Amino acid sequence: MRQRVPLLTAALVATALAVAPGCGRPSVLRGAPAASPSGPGQDSREFSGPVDVGGGRTLHLSCKGAGSPTVVLESGLHDASDTWNVTETRPPVPKSPAVFPGVAAFARVCEYDRPGTIRHTNPPALTTRSTPVTGTRSLAAMASDLDRVLTAAHVPGPYLLVGHSFGAMITRLYAQQHPEKTAGLVFVDAFGTNMQPFFAARWPAYLKLLNNPGTPFDADPRFEKVEIEGAVGAVKAAKPLPKVPMAVLSKTEPFATPAGSPQAVLAPLERAWPEVQQALVELGNQTPHLLATGSDHYVQVHDPDLTIGAIRLVAGRARAGR
Repeated sequence: MRQRVPLLTAALVATALAVAPGCGRPSVLRGAPAASPSGPGQDSREFSGPVDVGGGRTLHLSCKGAGSPTVVLESGLHDASDTWNVTETRPPVPKSPAVFPGVAAFARVCEYDRPGTIRHTNPPALTTRSTPVTGTRSLAAMASDLDRVLTAAHVPGPYLLVGHSFGAMITRLYAQQHPEKTAGLVFVDAFGTNMQPFFAARWPAYLKLLNNPGTPFDADPRFEKVEIEGAVGAVKAAKPLPKVPMAVLSKTEPFATPAGSPQAVLAPLERAWPEVQQALVELGNQTPHLLATGSDHYVQVHDPDLTIGAIRLVAGRARAGR
């Protein structure tokens, strides 16, 4: 089993975010250099800058590449968009571009910073690129932000939505609310709606730890906080997903956690995870389930080649109308 740097994730609890480099999150950014602002429209020019989403707020959006459907990358809980520009591969996984520049080789691809998320800088810091929002956010508000930034930036749809961890809850609700704007879905070791029974009485403790995972930013009013239980209810109550091509990527290694993490919560999390992934596979017909052998929760970081390949597969099926 390959050893991993501990990573903070939406499903990872009681982690210690990097006070020193390399502890808690991927720390090395690799890939394309920062794009110069031009415009996020339909051409192949790079765009990286603020987009006015109304209400006196802006969200930082980056787009690159050309080709349809447009791929939209949604990071996990507390993560800024940097996770799509990070690689930490080890043999036998081949060296590969990070997901964002890798997908840009065959499609238009966009990523954005949700407010209150953590940049993978040295040292880590809350993003200053998107307008801060205080208070606990609903999944509906997060899905609305996604729609607002894509609409305001005139990013052409329909979209192939790629969600990591809790980010997949955002893309899932978005697809349920906007089936006409959805071309496909890729779930990257995604959070699901069927986890509570595995935790039983420990469920409230798990929810608390998701929003207070032990980072230096937990007490900062700008730090991303989400109504997790409300998010699960929102997805369950929404209309069924559109019949679009999908793919599910799943880890094979345990969640990377620092010493002293609460096993009483981690044990049911590990038991739940295979069932969560299988439930995602069953959301669509003939959905490929790809196992990232040797990877922990950050599949897009540890196996970008597989992640890019899954996106390419779903994009091809979307173009073919399958």
